[in-house]
Amino acid sequence: MKGIAQRGNQLAFGSFGIKTLESKWITGRQIEAARIAVTRYMQRQGQIWIRIFPDKPITKKPAEVRMGKGKGAPEGFVAPVTPGRMLIEVEGVPFEVAKEALRLAAQKLPVITKFVVSRDYDPNQNV
Repeated sequence: MKGIAQRGNQLAFGSFGIKTLESKWITGRQIEAARIAVTRYMQRQGQIWIRIFPDKPITKKPAEVRMGKGKGAPEGFVAPVTPGRMLIEVEGVPFEVAKEALRLAAQKLPVITKFVVSRDYDPNQNV
């Protein structure tokens, strides 16, 4: 996957988010692990948006099978991401909580990410 993200590269819903800095496939399991990490840390406060969806099927042939005989069976689904793509967005929690929650989510993902804050975020606003 070459190039940078043309769509989904800016905050659209929340005040905070993580964006990827490299190209990779992210599996449905990895996305779910990141989602659980965020919701656990935020203790079900605020709102989160997952901006990627694993809609690309990946096939794999069984172990010790000879070459040929067609394509393997679908094994799972992945979401291909390119640099600049927004992965997760958060709203309704303080800056420190959002930063730590998204840091925990980033640890579950196979890509290098960057924490992003919206331009109109007001730190003095009561959440």
